[in-house]
Amino acid sequence: MKNWKLNSWRKYPVKHIPEYPDKKELDQVLNKIKTFPPLVFAGETRHLKQQLADVVDGKAFLLQGGDCAESFAEFHPDNIRDTFKVILQMSLVLTYSASLPVVKLGRIAGQFSKPRSAPTEKQGDKELPSYLGDNINAIDFTEKARKPDPKRLFKAYSQSASTLNILRAFSKGGFADLNKVHLWNLDYIKKSPQAKKFKELEDKIADALAFMDACGITSDFNNRLYTVNFWTSHEALLLPFEEAMTRTDSTTGENHDTSAHFVWIGDRTRQLDGGHVEFCRGIENPIGIKCGPTSKPDEIAKICEVINPKNEKGKITLISRFGHKNVEKFLPKLIRGIKKEGLNVLWSCDPMHGNTIKSTTGFKTRPFNDVVSEVKNVFAVHQAEGSYAGGLHVEMTGQDVTECTGGARKISDADLSSRYHTHCDPRLNSDQALELAFLISDEIKKNSSYSKNAIQAAS
Repeated sequence: MKNWKLNSWRKYPVKHIPEYPDKKELDQVLNKIKTFPPLVFAGETRHLKQQLADVVDGKAFLLQGGDCAESFAEFHPDNIRDTFKVILQMSLVLTYSASLPVVKLGRIAGQFSKPRSAPTEKQGDKELPSYLGDNINAIDFTEKARKPDPKRLFKAYSQSASTLNILRAFSKGGFADLNKVHLWNLDYIKKSPQAKKFKELEDKIADALAFMDACGITSDFNNRLYTVNFWTSHEALLLPFEEAMTRTDSTTGENHDTSAHFVWIGDRTRQLDGGHVEFCRGIENPIGIKCGPTSKPDEIAKICEVINPKNEKGKITLISRFGHKNVEKFLPKLIRGIKKEGLNVLWSCDPMHGNTIKSTTGFKTRPFNDVVSEVKNVFAVHQAEGSYAGGLHVEMTGQDVTECTGGARKISDADLSSRYHTHCDPRLNSDQALELAFLISDEIKKNSSYSKNAIQAAS
């Protein structure tokens, strides 16, 4: 990479990176982390990029989901397992209904930092720095807790490593065996309105597996029935840590950010002349770019060209987050601007961040109907523009929380306080996430067919 160095981002302006009071201590922590083993490996990153290239060609679909922000307090193997289960459930629905393989990408094993709309928070007459994520400071509203602490990066690394260890065991150790699909149901989903639909899907898959078994095609002889590829992702926000986790692949000389398979640049940090774009242009990982109402098509196109000068398929994922009322206003212009430049990108929809409101009870929430509406509006625009909506990016959890209103269980504003556990933004619970998968599966199938027909007609 021309003029790129591991630390060249430091010469550029950067936003949403905290000021550590003790710079010497920060440097000591980062130097120690540089000696730690990588969390992911270059070969895994390249494999994911190949799978994402299939999505660009309309041959697969990307499902990216997980916590808004992981926390130290809620770190537990059961929580990791349940989030993994829900992503498998959603993938199963989408794969079977839309007849497409699903690339499974978790917001997990490193999604700690969060940009905040204000640098400080006020409670009563007291004003303190904002909570920025457990790898930076603590959520408790005290001066000591809100002070950025470099040593928290050690715990973040350790938790990420442990999470990855569990995920690798689940994805490769037989937990994801299609023959055990009934084990994926969470206890409270069995009592939910979606349980009957999922049971019907289970039965259809069981019939298909019985037929395959009769033909001698079983998980004993076919590894793809027994295991899944599960990848990790997070926002590349805290650049000092991302720099410390970036290693040079001895077989190729390429630089890979080994903190995750996939990292993204947020809507607040995608400045063309900023440090986050500069850092991401030098690493081989697939890169996501969040695009909101302030996105300018020519600026997004330039960022794509800077990060992906070879126009490689699978390298860039554009994650739109406009809000359900703004999709038709902004997305068509963005699609046309990218098409005009002939850029290969994967189009994904984040229906969460643009639909956040304050409830009547004072909680931050997201109405489920608005989330569904944004997804459907995005698919409709892509069909009209002859492009492929190839991904869904959701903040969700395997826990039975009440953070987003609506859905089949009709969570109300009054219900939010009963199980509102998020450290930052409201998440879909597993019931709502599964319902979303059912509601959009037909849209994905239509969009895929439409896009394939458009590509065939153009050729």
